[in-house]
Amino acid sequence: MKVAKYIILIVVIVVIGYNSVYFRKLDEVKASLTAKEFNAAQYAQTFWTNKLEPNLNKAIDITQLTTKLSSNADNTFATYSHALGIGNLRYFLVKGKGTITSINEDDITVLLQSDTSKQAITLATEYIFGNAVRDATGLININEFNNTMDFNNVSAELNKIIRAKVLPSLKQKARKGSEIEFTGAIELNKEHLDLSNIEVIPVAINE
Repeated sequence: MKVAKYIILIVVIVVIGYNSVYFRKLDEVKASLTAKEFNAAQYAQTFWTNKLEPNLNKAIDITQLTTKLSSNADNTFATYSHALGIGNLRYFLVKGKGTITSINEDDITVLLQSDTSKQAITLATEYIFGNAVRDATGLININEFNNTMDFNNVSAELNKIIRAKVLPSLKQKARKGSEIEFTGAIELNKEHLDLSNIEVIPVAINE
C-alpha cells in the first residue's frame, strides 16, 4: 500500500515538473526580445515629422530672447526654456534672420540685426551632439521611456537626422554676405549665463 502511494506521489511530481518546464527555440527567444527593443531611430523620425516640424513656428526670435534674458533672466528662463531634468542647463527653440559673415570649418557665423542691436551667433555645421533638439520644444515626456539609454538614444538619432537632412544643404548653399533665415535649438546655462557666444543647432534653414 505504501509502495503504491509512493508511486502515485512520484507520478504526480513528474507530471507537475514536466508541465512546469518548457523549451523554446533560441531563434524564437531572440525574435521576442528584438520585438520588445525600443526603436530610437523610428521614434526620432516620428517626433521630427509629427511634433518638431509642426511646432517650429513657436520658436522665439533669438534677438528678442537675448533682450529678455538681459532684462529679466529668471522670468525668461521660466517662460521660454525647457529641460527634462534638474540642473542649470536649459534649452530654447529659437529662430532668426541675418547675414553670413564667415564660413568656418565647424560653423557659420551669422550677424543678426534688430532695430536696436546687432549680435553675432554661430550655426553649428560639424559637431552636432547633446540634447538641445530633443528638449527644446518640451514635447517629449521622459515617462514614455523605460530607461535613460533609450531616452538618450533619441537625442543621438535626432542629431543624425540633422546631419543627414539639414547640414548638407546648409553647407552647399551658404555664401558669405548672403541672407539666411534659420530655426534651431540652443543650450544656455542659467547659473552661468553667457550671451556672447551662442551656438544654434539648426533644424530648418531658409535662404
